[in-house]
Amino acid sequence: MDEVTTVVDSQLYSFDGRVLEVFGAGGAARFHVRNMHLRIDGPDRKGNRTVRICHGRPDAPAGCHLWRYSAARWSELTGLVELLRVVQAAVDGDCPP
Repeated sequence: MDEVTTVVDSQLYSFDGRVLEVFGAGGAARFHVRNMHLRIDGPDRKGNRTVRICHGRPDAPAGCHLWRYSAARWSELTGLVELLRVVQAAVDGDCPP
């Protein structure tokens, strides 16, 4: 798999098929597909979405990173939406390493 990257504001997201890395002003975070879960909630009644990426599995979660996006902003983030789709497929085991 080719590396998938996107930039959202001051954060760089990079996924190589096994590890999602998020680099930003607050440092870096790494999430391995075998020890993470990803959840996108929404849209809510106003069209807002919440992205939650957590270390650990859903039945034993650890630290989470959370981002909230308005409906207008979400519609601009096609690169992030595609990257999250690819990451979710890898977490679910639907794509080869």
